[in-house]
Amino acid sequence: MADDYYKTLGVARDASAEAIGKAYRKLARKHHPDVNPDDKTAKKKFQEIQHAYDVLNDPKKRELYDRFGPGFEQAGAGASPGGGGWPGAGGMPPGAENVDFSQIFGAGAGGFGDFFSQFTRGAQGRPGNGRRRRTMHELERGADVEAEVEIPFTVAILGGKQALTLNRGGQAETITVTIPQGIEEGKKIRLRGQGQPGPVAGTDPGDLLVTIRVGSHPFFSRKGDHLYVKLPVTLREAAEGAKVDVPTPQGTVSLRVPPGTSSGAKLRVRGHGVHAKGKSEPGDLYAEVQIVMPPQLTEHDLEWIRKLDERHPTTPREKLKW
Repeated sequence: MADDYYKTLGVARDASAEAIGKAYRKLARKHHPDVNPDDKTAKKKFQEIQHAYDVLNDPKKRELYDRFGPGFEQAGAGASPGGGGWPGAGGMPPGAENVDFSQIFGAGAGGFGDFFSQFTRGAQGRPGNGRRRRTMHELERGADVEAEVEIPFTVAILGGKQALTLNRGGQAETITVTIPQGIEEGKKIRLRGQGQPGPVAGTDPGDLLVTIRVGSHPFFSRKGDHLYVKLPVTLREAAEGAKVDVPTPQGTVSLRVPPGTSSGAKLRVRGHGVHAKGKSEPGDLYAEVQIVMPPQLTEHDLEWIRKLDERHPTTPREKLKW
């Protein structure tokens, strides 16, 4: 057991009772064994913190400690701090059965006293060690609930409302989920207080975590904040050049197709992609040209195409390799 109780709590020797209490609550929350289940030193550290507080929080004990040091306790029967674990009831540190744990974890700690009552019951000869120790998280709030919802592609881009049906407590319940603008596939939306009720009366319910699935679009696709669309143009529009209307999330824009444009060419429209919530700049729209041939060609039409091909010989598959 550490001998310098002021050092244990991290306060000055002239610290006020308020400062000592504040330091104790902060350290107790940090080093409590239930908060640090994998730390083998947490139990011993918490015991030292508890013992230091027990002494410094008592004006008479503090005065004796300041005059004689930790040796003053040897004179009191059963007051020896000891160093061999927690000899108190059910494995609790000495004096812990009289501690108001709401001082440590706050008034809304979710029944933390119920957790420690397992140990005091064990000390009185009633079963206390057979119950699973509930974690602080379980005691503070109810369990989270997870669900999935598929939204239309346009709602993912522009945002909006989406109905979600849940089965809670054996009953179907429909709630409305607000979809933020520009949300991506697989993202989660947290709805506070929409999960399971708290395990103890007065504790908060858990949250509802909704995973977003985005439906496909017949013409548009998305990569990051950029949108991609297949843009059909006629053979004449591709050859002569033209201005064509293209729909975007911000409205229809007029896009110039340069003369001699081939299928596969991508035309960029700046700032007409996804404008995700929280981002200052929107993405871009890329229109991929697709030349649409006439549905029927006469022999006369084909003859003109052959002459055109002879006048402008090309090898379009020259670089095509496996």
